[in-house]
Amino acid sequence: MRFTQRYLDPIDRLNEILFGLIMVLTFTLAAGLTVEDGPDAGRELLVAAIGCNLAWGIIDGAMYLMGRILDHSRRQRAIRAVHAAADEPEQLAAVRERLDDVLGGTVTAQATDAERTGLTRFVRDLALRASIEDTPLHREDLFGALASAWLVIATTLPAALPFLFIDAPWVALRVSNTILVGLLFVIGWQWGKHSYVNRWLAGTIFLVIGLALVVTAIALGG
Repeated sequence: MRFTQRYLDPIDRLNEILFGLIMVLTFTLAAGLTVEDGPDAGRELLVAAIGCNLAWGIIDGAMYLMGRILDHSRRQRAIRAVHAAADEPEQLAAVRERLDDVLGGTVTAQATDAERTGLTRFVRDLALRASIEDTPLHREDLFGALASAWLVIATTLPAALPFLFIDAPWVALRVSNTILVGLLFVIGWQWGKHSYVNRWLAGTIFLVIGLALVVTAIALGG
């Protein structure tokens, strides 16, 4: 957990866990429509569920890297625009455009003209001192991708426990589904904590939306 906390913020961690829960719950619920009792049924479901989230963990890690590349490119374009500006007004205009994107027009509108000018000049000076990088990825980005992949894969573990201790595959599957549904509520509860939203309401919403997404995925053949 310390590894994921270092490279992902709380909301990103919760999003990755939520994604993993929905994936494994979709798979196990869909499998529950055809599961039959047998000596190998539980093992096959366990292996398939782990394989499903392993594949999606790798995909999610790759998507994280793509997002980081876009973020770095966006910042570098802003820095390059300041460096390439012909004069101070053009530099300040480039900074103001970026500030509106980052802070939002509502925030900057609350500032006085002097405050906006001072902030714009301060950011302009920082941008002029910043170096222009050609590397789109950093070491922290790679670790962030690993953390994202790990969280998606790790969500399979709670779902796997019933198959290790319950011999009847159908019963183990339903226990696994119950655990995953409960975790959807827990993730919503934690999301509400970080988002300053009523925790019970957030947990219930996550539970309902998570189940709705799962039902939709199954209906569409997912």
